[in-house]
Amino acid sequence: MAKVSKDMTFGQLLEQYYEKCPKIVEVLMEAGMGCIGCPHSQMESIEEGAMGHGIDPDLLVEKLNATILAAGE
Repeated sequence: MAKVSKDMTFGQLLEQYYEKCPKIVEVLMEAGMGCIGCPHSQMESIEEGAMGHGIDPDLLVEKLNATILAAGE
């Protein structure tokens, strides 16, 4: 079961789930977050990044978890 939380950093998210579910990048990009290449992604939490971009962090985490679950994780 996917357990992405808003306290995770983007680096942790990618490290733990990208190989099994590359679509998480699409979720981030569709939300308007180009976090993949951003140096802040290694130390900034999903909540901090989302709020910095005017995005509801709870909704983003919900979408990430749903995407990962749909991929069979």
